[in-house]
Order: sequence, then structure tokens, then C-alpha cells
Amino acid sequence: MNPSLRGKLEQLAERHAEVTALLADPDTQNDQARFRDLSREYAQLEPLVARLGAYREAEAAIASAGELLSDPEMKDLAADELADAEARREALEPELLRLLVPPDPNDQRNVYLEIRAGTGGAEAALFAADLLRMYLRYAESQGWRHEIVSASEGELGGYKEVVVRIAGHGVYARLKFESGAHRVQRVPETESQGRVHTSACTVAILPEAEAVDEVAVDSNDLRVDTYRASGAGGQHVNKTDSAVRITHLPTGIVVECQDERSQHKNRARALALLQAKLLSDAVASQVAERTESRRLQVGSGDRSERIRTYNFPQNRLTDHRINLTLYKLDEIMLGQLDQVVEPLRHEQQADELAALMSDA
Repeated sequence: MNPSLRGKLEQLAERHAEVTALLADPDTQNDQARFRDLSREYAQLEPLVARLGAYREAEAAIASAGELLSDPEMKDLAADELADAEARREALEPELLRLLVPPDPNDQRNVYLEIRAGTGGAEAALFAADLLRMYLRYAESQGWRHEIVSASEGELGGYKEVVVRIAGHGVYARLKFESGAHRVQRVPETESQGRVHTSACTVAILPEAEAVDEVAVDSNDLRVDTYRASGAGGQHVNKTDSAVRITHLPTGIVVECQDERSQHKNRARALALLQAKLLSDAVASQVAERTESRRLQVGSGDRSERIRTYNFPQNRLTDHRINLTLYKLDEIMLGQLDQVVEPLRHEQQADELAALMSDA
């Protein structure tokens, strides 16, 4: 193993020991925020330290077997032990390198999923609804919870824009690759000649800020407007100004929430969405600085780059970032998204590991 990488592993093992001691300290246990943060760090370091321990054991076995090779009576047994220990060390090394890649601090966050219809008019709005169903079915398969924050319906159905909050374990880790332009090629229901049309939607995955003060928002920078909610909602719709629209004046970001009948709840939800957008902008800037020359701008929230094509006549999905083509579009639209997400996750890990080794 590269000596520099081995040194980083040993430093992390030392940090694990330090965190273990801090978690046992009564002062730490009385500070809930610090105890939570250290517990997360411990959970992240624990698998690496366990693998490093096994790696050290394999190294010790190799050294021990090497010393016995000179003994005629022990030579054959030592050779077998040496081969076994070397195989264990070889198998552990890629695992250690993978664990050495620092985790994305946002991976365990909940997210706001935004889908906007782009080029294609009514067909794009229908495709936005198809994408929403795909993501919600995937969320259900993962045991995640979801709630619609705001929605603007298309004239012939579907959505011009829809925002959904998705909560659960590791939501951002699995959905962060979805930000970008999604193109669809299919025959619209309104097409009498059977011609294939191309439409597009944009998707943004915004990690949710964990606390109100995590992203500073000055109340003087906000313009808050209330209006009457529209769309489905029963007898209370259009009778009270419960919907809330918040404009962040310094950035021009506009968010709204009309899902709840309570203006207070809608305001709280809209403010949380605004913080997620501000956090996403900060993350995008950091990602751009770190990965300027890399193929996967994961988590950047960039809506301009076409990342994926959904070709319905050929039952084909193509992810253009990693040249992945699957003739299983029907399965994917039913929410079986792991067959797309997993290759992207592996590609990102490979990219980050290559960058780590080049810096070593």
C-alpha cells in the first residue's frame, strides 16, 4: 500500500480512539449536539478501523510465516499460511481504500426534490408526473416518507412544477445523482401521426438544512406574501390566505408552500425549503471547486446539463455521464432505480479514490 495512504489510515485510527474517549467523557454526554456529532463520526470511522485491524493481523501473519520459511520442518505449513495471509491482505486493501474516501457530509440528510417541466409543453408536464411517480415508488421501496410541499399542475395534466420533501435514512446519498436535465423521447397521447417527440424536465435534489440556524437567513432579507391556495384541498381551498410565498431578496430565490391549511405551517415549510436552496448553492460552489475537471458533478444541483435520456419506444434508459445504457426503462419507471443509482455511486467512489491516490 502507498505509504502516504497508509499514514492517512493510521491517523484516522488515532482519531477513532480519540472520539471513543470523548464519547465516554461525562462533559460530552451532557452536550447533546456534540455527543450527536461525535457519535456520527464514530459510526463513520468504525468500519475503517475494523478493516485496518484485520489488515494489520494479515501483515503480522505474513511476517510470522516469512520467518518460518527457513525452517525445513515448518516450510510447507508456513508457505500455506503465507499464501492465505497475502490473499487476505490483498482482499482487504481495496476495501480500506474505499473506506478512506471521506463521506459526503450531506449523505444522511433528507431532501427536497424539485421537478420542473422544460421544453415540450404539455408533454413535458406529463413527463414530470411520470418522474415524480418513479421517485415516489423508489422512496416507498426504501422505506422513506414523502410529502408534497407545493405543486403547479399542467393544463392537460401532470405538473409544471412540483416540490416534494423526502425523509429517511440516506436519502441524499442515493438521490444526489438525479440533479440535471432529464430528456424523454416518446409518442405523446395527443400525437395522431405516431411521431416520436422529445421533451425535457429538470430535476434538483436539495439537501435539507438540519437546523434553523445552520444556514443564516436574516429576516430583513425576506419578503413574505400570502395568497389563497389553489387546486385540490377540499372545502377550505380559496377561503383563507393560507399559502405562503417567500422571496430571498439578496439572491432572488423564491419558494412557496400551499399544502397545509395553516399559514403558520406553510411559512415554516417554505422557510425550510429556502434554507435548503441556500445550502444547496453553498454545496454547489464547494463541489465545483473540488471537482472542476471531473465528469460527475454530483450534488451540484446543476439543472442545465442533460444527464439522462428516457427512450420509451426502445424501452431504453441512457445515463450520459457514465455511458450507461439499460433496456429496462419499464422497470425503472416503476421505481426500480437502484440499477441506475448503484453504478453512479460506484463511479463516484472510483473518481474520488483516483483523486485521493493522485494526491498521495
